[in-house]
Amino acid sequence: MLGRMIDMTPAPHDAPAFHDLFAAQSRLTDLVLAPDGTRLIASVQTSDDAGTGYVPRLWEVDPAGERGTRPVPGSGAGDFAPAFAADGTLLFLSGRTSAEEGGTGDAALWALPEQGETRRIAHHPGGISTFATAAHADAVVYTAALLPGATDAESHARLLRNRQDAGVDAVLYETGPVRAGAAEPHTFVLHAEGTPVNVGAQGLAGSGDTALSPDGSLVASTRAPTDRTPDTNVLVVADAVTGAERHVFSRAGHHYYSPAFTADGSALVCQRQREETYDAEWRVTLVAFDLTSGEETDLLPDFDNWPWPGRAVLSPLPGDGTLWFTGDERGHCPVFRRDPDGTITRLTASGAHDSLCVTPDASTLYALRGTLDEAPRVVQLDAAEADQQPAFLTPAGDLAPLPGTLTEVHTEADDGFPLRGWLTLPDGASADRPAPLVVVPHGGPQGSWSGWPWLWNPWPFAARGYAVLLPDPALSSGYGQRMQQRGLGRFGEVPYQDVMALTDAALRREDLDATRTAMAGWSFGGYLAGRTATLTDRFKAIVSHGGMWNLEAFQNDTDMHAYFRKIFGDPRTDRERYEADSPHLDAEKVTTPVLIVHGGKDYRVPVGQALGLHNDLRRLGVPVRFLHFPDEGHGIDVPTHIRVLYETMLNFLDHHVLGEDWRRPTLL
Repeated sequence: MLGRMIDMTPAPHDAPAFHDLFAAQSRLTDLVLAPDGTRLIASVQTSDDAGTGYVPRLWEVDPAGERGTRPVPGSGAGDFAPAFAADGTLLFLSGRTSAEEGGTGDAALWALPEQGETRRIAHHPGGISTFATAAHADAVVYTAALLPGATDAESHARLLRNRQDAGVDAVLYETGPVRAGAAEPHTFVLHAEGTPVNVGAQGLAGSGDTALSPDGSLVASTRAPTDRTPDTNVLVVADAVTGAERHVFSRAGHHYYSPAFTADGSALVCQRQREETYDAEWRVTLVAFDLTSGEETDLLPDFDNWPWPGRAVLSPLPGDGTLWFTGDERGHCPVFRRDPDGTITRLTASGAHDSLCVTPDASTLYALRGTLDEAPRVVQLDAAEADQQPAFLTPAGDLAPLPGTLTEVHTEADDGFPLRGWLTLPDGASADRPAPLVVVPHGGPQGSWSGWPWLWNPWPFAARGYAVLLPDPALSSGYGQRMQQRGLGRFGEVPYQDVMALTDAALRREDLDATRTAMAGWSFGGYLAGRTATLTDRFKAIVSHGGMWNLEAFQNDTDMHAYFRKIFGDPRTDRERYEADSPHLDAEKVTTPVLIVHGGKDYRVPVGQALGLHNDLRRLGVPVRFLHFPDEGHGIDVPTHIRVLYETMLNFLDHHVLGEDWRRPTLL
């Protein structure tokens, strides 16, 4: 059954550590519904036998919840990104090879009828990255890359072979951004059995954000910032047959994402994001474009629950303007319904939801629902009922029961703003046996602790006996625009103060030990951990994973240079911003032992930030260890590396927080 696909039975007298089980846990990641509502397909990733990667597979879930789940007949290991064609054929991407089809191992687009054989319908040298289908036409749009000078798959293949034969992997960037690879993503449309039409480039950082109109006549795609439009992510609508542009929607200082056509094809709904700058806070809303007039309408003008509504799912009924979306709200990520008159209804009272699907009659929703104490499961929801409890269609995951309990912590910030966070308590914590505490601020900084995290999960810490505080400080999503304004341009100030206020509130509990505490975090949380080390010595250990250390060097080196430059400004003229928030300027104040974790292929926060922190602390005589993953990026994606990450962190905490002897991780 889904969620029980891995044998977790330990060998006798050799029980695996909880983080070993967590690394091997199956991951439910995507959900799609057939056009007639009769088939529900989930994508599940499982660790391979060697622990070197996660292998995707497709599973079928009974929409009625009466039958168990089963592997999709005809599908196999390595199939991912499912979607349905208009006639109910299941489409997916896969690197499977086939001599008959001339397979190369690159991700190609495959079709699997409910009754019939799998066949490859589109392929591209180097692979297809994303695709989408038309609701009522035999058409598909996909994203694939072209080298400079290539116009189609054939010319791209010749240029690839030339580079390979010459032994060249160099990239000459003549536009931005760098580190995006030699080839540029393009949008291709394939009608029936025809030849793919190259509709246009998406920019070097293109994400494959595309949609087809229901009749397959129009294609929408986002175009990443280019030299012509350096500050905006624009939305392009083109003729899906000729590739001729019909509309280009843009707004200075804003980006457009996740396009979706209405059921009658008359309008396009998407996310619009206003980027954060030093003077303006991050804000995201949903907007609609009338494809006749080009008029743009904000669909959530007065909704202040969060700054980040998710992708809109539109009613499949022509003429019905109802839509559904998810968005952070005070430690949850509910499903919301927007009626045509603008009325907003929250449909779920708790949990974090994703991968929304709506039935053909718009009466029922399916989604993935997770919480901080439960991995995602498939659920069924009424499409209109407020604050309902979902019906679960798949069982609880591999890790139940968890080694502790979940509760909340509340307090007020210095400015009176109400703060909250989650607290995981290990089994056995009590006033007589207070647990040591690890404070773990989230990444982002726009984000929130709400659903089950696949990175920096609190339960391996609980299994080792640690309580974990998961605070949502200033700049967190789900608390309205005021929460964004409080931290505006002050990365290391108000967020830090909020984390300390929640830490103090948690430590008023008798079942927590205020004398044995640590702070740890990833990305922005890693930055806050490093910043905290320069501001207080109250913690016995600090762990910084993928965190910023030298803001001036960082904003020049990150793959999001333009974004962070808007926040921090020019260091020659805006020195005060760097002096206020860059931890490296206060390195001499650090006395707490630090564990640094970083990936060698991290382009968001390049590894130079970790090297700078490591070099500063070694020079100053501060106890420091550096866990380096040469082939990992901003996160940790390899199961064995996840095991190493937790074992190293936990051993480091045991040594410095609990006073135990240092134990080198077994795999290192």
